[in-house]
Formats: sequence, C-alpha cells, structure tokens
Amino acid sequence: MKRIAYPYLLWILIFTIIPLLLVLYFAFTTGDSQNFNTFNLSLENFKKFFTPIYLKVLLKSINLALVSTILCLVIGYPLAYIISREKPKNRNTMILMFIIPMWMNFLLRTYAWLTLLGRNGLVNTVLARLGLPVLDLMFNDKAVMLGMVYNFLPFMVLPIYSVLTKIDKRLLEASEDLGADVATTFKRVIFPLSIPGVITGITMVFVPAMSTFVISSLLGGNKANLIGNLIEQQFRWTGDWHFGSSMSIILMIFILITMAITSRFDKDKEEGGRLW
Repeated sequence: MKRIAYPYLLWILIFTIIPLLLVLYFAFTTGDSQNFNTFNLSLENFKKFFTPIYLKVLLKSINLALVSTILCLVIGYPLAYIISREKPKNRNTMILMFIIPMWMNFLLRTYAWLTLLGRNGLVNTVLARLGLPVLDLMFNDKAVMLGMVYNFLPFMVLPIYSVLTKIDKRLLEASEDLGADVATTFKRVIFPLSIPGVITGITMVFVPAMSTFVISSLLGGNKANLIGNLIEQQFRWTGDWHFGSSMSIILMIFILITMAITSRFDKDKEEGGRLW
C-alpha cells in the first residue's frame, strides 16, 4: 500500500513543496531574479511591505474580503436553510440549479458581469430605455464585492446546507413537543448545530476573497488594487520576484492565522455543544 502512495508523494514534492521552497528562497533574498548567483540573504523585502502604502492595500483587501464574506453568509444561510427544508427530490434539483454556474470557467463567469454592468451593458441599456440616468457600475469596490459574492456564494451555501440536512429531525420534534415555537427552535437547536457548516463556509469564502486578483482586475480596474493584484504585478510586469514572494508569504501567514482562529472557534462550539 505504501508504494501506491509514491506517485502522490512525488506529485506533492514537485508541484507543492519545491515551489513553496522557491517562494521562501526568493522572499528572503535580494538580487537579480534571473541570476541565482547574485542573491543575498535579506529581510529588505518584508521591511518594504510594512510601509503605509502597502499596508493600506492589505487593509483594503481584508475589508473587502470580510464584507464579502458577511454578505455571503447573510444571503447564503437563508438559501441553505430553505433548500434543506424541501423534499429530497426538490432539494436535489435546487442544489443542482444552484451549482450549475460553477461548471462554467471562473474567468468566464467574471467576464459575464462586464456585459451586465458596463457603460453600455444590459443594466444601463434598460435604464436608458426607461428614461433613467445611466449608472457608473464598473471599476469600483462595489463591483468587485459583487463579483466576489457571486463567485464565492456557493462555497458558503453548500457547507451550511450539508450540515442542515444532517440534523436529526427528532431534535426538532422534541423541541416542538416541549412548546418551543419556530423561532426558538431555530435559535436553540438548528443554528447551534449548523455552526460547523457556517465556520467552514466562512473559511472557504474569506480565503479566496482575500487572495483574489482576477475579480479585482476585471471589475475593479486600477481603482481596486488588492494584495493579490500587487503579487501578480511583481511577477508578471515588475519582475521583482523577491518582493512578490515576500508578499505571498505574508498573505499565506495571514490566511493560516485566519484558518486557525476559525478552526479554534469551531472546536470550542463543538465542545460546548457536547457539554450542553
């Protein structure tokens, strides 16, 4: 059985561990990115990042990712709850219709919003025909946030839906037998039991929203420069792989801290639920 795992270990080594080691190497060195003989160990890349201009971009990325995650939770939890209350046949159909857009390429889904929100897009065309003023819907933070919510909403709905469908119906019946109304049952039984799905959904939305660069590039233009865009620029246009690698490491550490916090919170909830 161990020999069967060798190809997977080789795959992980080549496509995960070695690239990560290269990123670490570039992050802690300075010099010509194309000439390994000119590299010198240094923390200059990290010092450069912790300046007001780059910290402002990081805070903006955190803010947009956090707001998008909250919006996904506010929209996604009721959707997951409604779907979970349907009959199995209807439930499967609704979930299928919900995830069908995910079968389309991520880039194409984002491009679709250009035809909807553009200056001559569908929304403004309808407004113009109704005699209403044309709106500036593109190349701002709101457009980026809309793109994040649209693309990452399924990652919030599916984990919550999965947990809600596994709740023992006898618990709901017992709550009703004890005189609890619908609101009390939801507050004291359903929502506490769905916390693991909520935590998973928050993590699955916040992490890609924090590191995205495609959505902000297409829908935000130059007005929505996030940490993901800065990293892309360092590798594709500026050619400063050292600074780009240092930013990648900082972003990775921040994401790992976020995941550790949410994981700890989820663990505390589970322990509290068992005690209760």
